[in-house]
Amino acid sequence: MKRLTPEQRAFLENPYIAVVTTLRPDGSPHSTPLWVDVDDEGVSVNTAWPRTKPRNLAADPRLSLVVVDPGDPYRWIAITGTATLVEEGANEQIDRLSKKYTGREKYASHREGETRVTVRIAPTFVESRGL
Repeated sequence: MKRLTPEQRAFLENPYIAVVTTLRPDGSPHSTPLWVDVDDEGVSVNTAWPRTKPRNLAADPRLSLVVVDPGDPYRWIAITGTATLVEEGANEQIDRLSKKYTGREKYASHREGETRVTVRIAPTFVESRGL
């Protein structure tokens, strides 16, 4: 598993939007923007069952993530790896991400029938520019 450099981790601590790509059952890519988290365990994102991302990842855990500095498109990080889906702590994580990205203590869009899930990324390849 690849490790982030201190500069890459610091970059991901900014409230920059990530684009995550998973693979549909037919092998075609499915890309969506979302919030990204980084902690001592590594990089993760948060989504919810029964959305497309966790369904795709349950079938095929390969994914890629890219984050671009909105103020400088030549500062970016791209991570390719595999995902582990973890429900424990996912509600707390989405609230932390809400604080990071919106300033609100609680995530405002909890939906009936959804179960939050953390997508932990085990990087196999990390590249960046300007970091």
